[in-house]
Amino acid sequence: MKEYILIVEDDNDINHMLKELLEQHNYKTAQAYSGTESLLYMEQRQPAAVILDLMLPGMSGEEVLCSIKEKYPQTAVIVSSAKDEINSRVSLLRMGADDYIVKPFDTEELLARLEAVLRRSNSIPRIVEQEGDKGQITKKVLKYKDICIQSEDFSVTVNGQEVLLTKREYLILELLMSNPRKVFTKSNIYESVWKEEFLGEDNAVNVHISNIRQKLSKVHAGETYIQTVWGIGFKMN
Repeated sequence: MKEYILIVEDDNDINHMLKELLEQHNYKTAQAYSGTESLLYMEQRQPAAVILDLMLPGMSGEEVLCSIKEKYPQTAVIVSSAKDEINSRVSLLRMGADDYIVKPFDTEELLARLEAVLRRSNSIPRIVEQEGDKGQITKKVLKYKDICIQSEDFSVTVNGQEVLLTKREYLILELLMSNPRKVFTKSNIYESVWKEEFLGEDNAVNVHISNIRQKLSKVHAGETYIQTVWGIGFKMN
């Protein structure tokens, strides 16, 4: 059985058609018929992806999209709408939509787009809470690609091999991994890690990023983990 997919569609026929289609392809599904209902579902269990209609009763699809991306940035969202204007699509993608499909759509195209966003989601970090013998949470592990970091002891491994980082290097890597789609400016990084106001002249961020890259590349030379977005900042690659 594949991942859970949340269908948010107020048209009963379309909602059930999507449910049958996805379950025929071994996805588990949940159905919501309004924006409020969809967010209540998200609080209980986060799906791997959401197929989101825009024309919903009460809370609009745009509001639902913004709420999902604010609270659950790891969840992929495919917007489904009859609106075909380029401005509408661009606006929704900028709001955080992972893809956009125009109604009426071909079911094979929808499945292909869903598979694509789920593949991209595999590179999004996962936080795993590990339990001890008595069921208590012992530590949290953040994973991205083959990097694994543990907040309890600031340890970092790449493909199972330990990488020794300083505390600030660790905090920078943790920040970037916390939202790999986001571009963090030097100001974001400096003020988050150093807890001081960024004055725009300090080269400390560049030096620490360079050190992190060198240490990671010693373990996995063929992988570029941190991307420079020129004129803006850094993000995970």
